Amino acid sequence: MKYFGSDLNRNRKGVWKYLESLRILARRNRLNPTESEKYFWDEFLKDDRTGYRFLRQKPVSRFILDFYCSKLLLVIEIDGDIHDDRKNVDQGRDERLGELGIKTIRYSVEQVLMGNNFIENDLKKCIQDREKEIGLPFIKGRRPEG
Repeated sequence: MKYFGSDLNRNRKGVWKYLESLRILARRNRLNPTESEKYFWDEFLKDDRTGYRFLRQKPVSRFILDFYCSKLLLVIEIDGDIHDDRKNVDQGRDERLGELGIKTIRYSVEQVLMGNNFIENDLKKCIQDREKEIGLPFIKGRRPEG
C-alpha cells in the first residue's frame, strides 16, 4: 500500500503514530459524543454508508480527529462555537495533517443539525474528489459520473 507523508509517522504495520496520552481521551470522546457528532455519524457515516469505513475520534500524530477514513486519508471535523476562537489552531492542524497527506473537510454544528441535503451532497463530492486525488478505483455499485 502506498502511503503519503513520511514513513517516520507510521509504525511497522503502517498505522499512524500518535501520542499515547490521546488514547484514553479519544475513547472517552467516543463514549460521549456531542449531539452534532452523534447525528453526523448516524446519518452519514455509520455502517459504511459512504462506501468507506470511517473511525470516530481517531488519534493521529498529536491530534484526535472527529472522523477519519484511512483508505481516503480524509478527516471530517465538526466545528462548534469553540472553533470560532481557534481558527489559527485549526489551520495549523489542517496544514500538519496535509503534510501527512491527510485532507480535512469541516462542517459547522449548525450545518450538521439542520439535516438538509447540503452535507450529503457535499460529502459525496468530497469523497469523489478525494478518490481522484489519490487514484482510488470507483466503489463497486457506484458509477463514475461524467
